[in-house]
Amino acid sequence: MKYLELYFRKVFTVDLRALAIMRIWIAGILLTDLAIRATDLEAHYSNMGVLPLHVLHKHLWLPHLFSFHTLSGLWQFQVVLFLLAAFFAVWLLIGYKTRIATIASWLLLLSLQNRNPLIGQGGDDLLRMLLFWAIFLPWGKFYSYDATQNKDLSNTNTNYFSAATVAYIVQIGLVYVSTALLKNSPEWTTEGTALYYALSLDQILMPGGRLIYPYPELLRILTLTAYYTELLLPFLLLIPFYNNFFRMVAVVVLVGFHIGISLTLFVGLFYLINIASVAGLVPGPVMDWVDKRFLSSLRRPRTGQFKKIFERLRQPSPISLQVQLRTPKLPPHRVSQLQNLFVSTVLLYCIWWNLSGTQLPLQKIPENSRWFGYLLRLDQHWGMFAPVVFKDDGWYVLEGQTVNGKKIDLNQQGKEVDHNKPASVVSLFKNDRWRKYSENYLFIHHSYARPYYCNYLVRRWNEAHPNQQIKQLEVIYMKEPSLPDYQVATPTREVLCTCANLPE
Repeated sequence: MKYLELYFRKVFTVDLRALAIMRIWIAGILLTDLAIRATDLEAHYSNMGVLPLHVLHKHLWLPHLFSFHTLSGLWQFQVVLFLLAAFFAVWLLIGYKTRIATIASWLLLLSLQNRNPLIGQGGDDLLRMLLFWAIFLPWGKFYSYDATQNKDLSNTNTNYFSAATVAYIVQIGLVYVSTALLKNSPEWTTEGTALYYALSLDQILMPGGRLIYPYPELLRILTLTAYYTELLLPFLLLIPFYNNFFRMVAVVVLVGFHIGISLTLFVGLFYLINIASVAGLVPGPVMDWVDKRFLSSLRRPRTGQFKKIFERLRQPSPISLQVQLRTPKLPPHRVSQLQNLFVSTVLLYCIWWNLSGTQLPLQKIPENSRWFGYLLRLDQHWGMFAPVVFKDDGWYVLEGQTVNGKKIDLNQQGKEVDHNKPASVVSLFKNDRWRKYSENYLFIHHSYARPYYCNYLVRRWNEAHPNQQIKQLEVIYMKEPSLPDYQVATPTREVLCTCANLPE
């Protein structure tokens, strides 16, 4: 038992300064995500948009979910919640009341994600889980306002170990190992054609992908490299000897891996979230160098510039409220034990959930036990391009017929309809949220959402173009399936939805 404890401490100890860097990075991502989502408040979060509340509750809602954003279908109400989320994200960024800011940011993120599942992606799941585990991590000990209020400067130890650090590191490993286990098709494991098919998707193809797409042997090597990196690299984090070295190797490889993804595929904030997730793994010796070279003023907040910044902040006058409750007060060590027990239980639950989605010969998690995962949104499925790469590629033509009988494409700012493939399909999407929505829009099990998108487009177009109003709209998908060996399919025209709206 003693050796097991030593092993756990050796492998799962993290540096508090690295956790602080991760906190700042994640807070920045939260603010960026809110800014991107805020450009579509009406479209994605109101009853006037593509997913009204009654449609959400009828087709996508589970009884265990909750969302403050579903309390009203007005976009103005969403503004208030967005501002509240941004408020707490700023608290998290500067490390003010860090534990409260983390809990509030996690709750508001769950609420936001539950409001519209049709625009969610894998990075959202990881961001949600990182915030959850961070509730139990002291990631406000450094580079924060809270650190400036710490009167005990004698403790300079930056190492930290708890059940939460175990959960954090195991969670990172689960992301990669689980997605590798789900990628059990020959195009990933033997043929090496998965990246070829991924780069054949014009909906997500980036300039870097265009450069390497013509080289099949390179794509084969990169496919197999990606697969085995995901499957094996996380185990470097479990090696007890030369742990700092192997951990840094994992960090560098994963950062490079996700930068490569961002240069070749349009994945929104996915790559930034994944890079942020490994920031907390940076070992102590590396942080010593970074701290001394770049962050010395933040490391000693009472004498550095960081302290001067926060001295300008004035806390509001405290409101004293005394409530006497006769409740037993647990000693700190007992609270710590209960917290570690809870975190360990949840971690085992998450491991079981992830492994239940694979083809490993294990007992699957019972359906009657999944409510807990949905309640706290611990549900995870890391099926990025798994088990096979999506091959029904194509592009959208939003063919509107004006009152004068002219046919225009709303996707091309009202130009005359042209069914030929545009030079850049990915540029048709305003952001990755719309790209993900358009992907889900194709699936037959989401056909209930099609009329709402169609009618939303008609209404918005007619409001913005009173002199070029449309009386009918066809949402057309020009389907061009990805074929092997650089063959090009003949696009077929599929009408997904038709709606009419005679202007007054």
